[in-house]
Amino acid sequence: LSDPSFGSFSPCLTKVELRLTCKGISDRDALSKPDPCFILKMQSHGQWMEVDRTEVIRSCVNPTYSKVFTLDFYFEEVQRLRFELYDINSSHNGLKEATFLGSVECTLGQVSRIQTSTSPFIKYVFQITAEELTGNDDYIELSFSARKLDDKDFFSKSDPFLEIYRLNDDATLQLVYRTETVMNNLNPVWKTFKVSLNSLCSGDHERKLQCTVWDWDSNGKHDYIGEFEATFKEMRGAIDGRQVQWPCINPKYKVKKKNYKNSGIVILNQCKIIKMHSFLDYIMGGCQIQFTVAIDFTASNGDPRNSCSLHYIHPYQPNEYLKALVAVGEICQDYDSDKMFPAFGFGARIPPDFKVSHDFAVNFNEENPECAGIQGVVEAYQACLPKLQLYGPTNIAPIIQKVANSASQEVHTKEAMQYFILLILTDGVITDMADTREAIVQASHLPMSVIIVGVGNADFSDMQMLDGDDGILRSPKGEPVLRDIVQFVPFRNFKHASPAALAKSVLAEVPNQVVDYYNSKGIKPKVPSEYQSSRPFGP
Repeated sequence: LSDPSFGSFSPCLTKVELRLTCKGISDRDALSKPDPCFILKMQSHGQWMEVDRTEVIRSCVNPTYSKVFTLDFYFEEVQRLRFELYDINSSHNGLKEATFLGSVECTLGQVSRIQTSTSPFIKYVFQITAEELTGNDDYIELSFSARKLDDKDFFSKSDPFLEIYRLNDDATLQLVYRTETVMNNLNPVWKTFKVSLNSLCSGDHERKLQCTVWDWDSNGKHDYIGEFEATFKEMRGAIDGRQVQWPCINPKYKVKKKNYKNSGIVILNQCKIIKMHSFLDYIMGGCQIQFTVAIDFTASNGDPRNSCSLHYIHPYQPNEYLKALVAVGEICQDYDSDKMFPAFGFGARIPPDFKVSHDFAVNFNEENPECAGIQGVVEAYQACLPKLQLYGPTNIAPIIQKVANSASQEVHTKEAMQYFILLILTDGVITDMADTREAIVQASHLPMSVIIVGVGNADFSDMQMLDGDDGILRSPKGEPVLRDIVQFVPFRNFKHASPAALAKSVLAEVPNQVVDYYNSKGIKPKVPSEYQSSRPFGP
């Protein structure tokens, strides 16, 4: 008998609740006040589609809406929102006769990061409060034992194990957990185990759980000892170290045996709730995503002055480097408050002495390699191309180590305030594979993720080994990565897809990586400060 497996929770998809207030809406005229209503729209394929709308609050210039918008949150996508305010003149709440008062646009990432967002709204002040919808992501640690169980064996004592089933809404039973078998023992103490609250009871504390005790037999025809019903609400009685007990009942014995009491007592010795923090918990707690870009300037890209070059700057069509940079960068920038992004290059001879460098600042300011926004990175990249001599080899270990040095400073704070994402854009297989493997293994101990996008038509098959999806990456000395921090994708797989598809592919694993790192260190998210709660959003 083996324990059922249950997968880890993915914080990539989280539900966020948005609540709206508005202050200072102008009177309709001298005799009447407005009847304001908000309509929430989300951009889909370039079109604004209505998601939902608030109730209409009659004759009010400072409305606070009871309506809550519940949205699925995806880190790897830019979810553009538009809030439109109307004065509903008709008793039917229709928009045909409504007066449009104004609108504001933002991304769900922006309001989720800031938690409470305030924006000037024409003459009004519009406030969004974002709250993650939680309740099912916690884990429960349970310790069961039993005493005086019925003996089902002739020549020895019973070999008991316990099964816990959840009663579903459709009256079916779902196995939640099966303990190990304790051999030859009528007073077993089963090992402590952990299940998610969602798995145990779907987040419903009063959902019925059917618990059955069996006597294990090697032929698989286990003997029934008895059962009992419980709820998580009852189990919570053991949180403070008190025991919760249930009589284990065999219904047949209860009918047939006149003086039958039970077939033993099952005891819950401990119930412990383990809070599983999500990606949004850390973002709302002030964790910033520090986004760094590294660009391949090796000679294999071709002369930038030639239209066949991967670095060719076309007046109307961005090259693959720019497409990948903008697609990924536009997602990450919503989670970085200052929107200043370090940008580095590797594999080129740089002025003034034209020595080969594998970690030079694209803006040639080694003291301050940061660029203002993704557009600033784009401009620095375009400006540096005529000044470089593309050379080689393709070494990326130095740039990984450079970002790792910054991430290592964050470790000493023992707080979840900065997580580093390094985007490496390269056109070929790296030439310092051993050093890169070593650098990645060391970086796996730090608050850091590495995204590698292969540009062009080179054979990237050797690069797949850096992505831990096909096995555990090890350093040349055999040390395994502590956690999977690398995601590699060839850009050609997304050449004819939307930028959002590329961003979704390369960033989908990041929220799990963030949570895995901080959970492994026992670092909890901070409670959002008043400073963060009052910060404005917008461009």
